[in-house]
Amino acid sequence: MLTLASKLKRDDGLKGSRASATASDSTRRVSVRDRLLVKDEGYYQGGKFQFETEVPDAYNMVPPKVKCLTRIWHPNITETGEICLSLLREHSIDGTGWAPTRTLKDVVWGLNSLFTDLLNFDDPLNIEAAEHHLRDKEDFRSKVEDYIKRYAR
Repeated sequence: MLTLASKLKRDDGLKGSRASATASDSTRRVSVRDRLLVKDEGYYQGGKFQFETEVPDAYNMVPPKVKCLTRIWHPNITETGEICLSLLREHSIDGTGWAPTRTLKDVVWGLNSLFTDLLNFDDPLNIEAAEHHLRDKEDFRSKVEDYIKRYAR
């Protein structure tokens, strides 16, 4: 499985064909793009999902910004790539948000959990996808498979 963490380790987080650093007077961000391959389980098996991660100057005090670049049908990821993952929140009521002790590896594991763990329907970002799953699991699975065939190969 290709992961952002292995890419960062290989490229020291700054170099490589899919990583670029830009600098300006006020901020310097590192933008990393890589794919998360979902292997043998769950609705998203066999999909290849590309993510972009922006690491701000204030990292590790603030979380990186992550966006899914692959169109997907998922309760916690919108079709435009916004992601609902508690560890990416700077402030979290339940204490599972970002902390300076977290690393980019934690982000990769969190993203992976969106594809392998039970889906969170308590607070979905894509309400339509969550309601679709609750209403008709087989049709939901069919739509996910269609999205994978069209966008995630």
